[in-house]
Amino acid sequence: MSGKNSGEWNQRPLSKTGAELLFEVFSQRYERGSTLLTSNLPFDEWTEVFGSERLTGALLDRLTHHVHILEMNGDSYRLNQSQKRQKPQNAPKT
Repeated sequence: MSGKNSGEWNQRPLSKTGAELLFEVFSQRYERGSTLLTSNLPFDEWTEVFGSERLTGALLDRLTHHVHILEMNGDSYRLNQSQKRQKPQNAPKT
């Protein structure tokens, strides 16, 4: 089983060409192999990234057909690590 990790792809809107190319990647992988996708956006906000309701709907249809969705809520690991690094610098001198 092969896998792909798309990283943090949805931080800002994609160009029309970019959205179509990303859709093509996922369409080519549909029912051919495993795909791991992470997002901090709920599905109802994906149209803002792809710019087209029809394209977003078609993409979500493929992505959610054979899917295991893991919704993870909680504190940000990166924020926690950053705060831990800053504490020793801000600690009062004794």
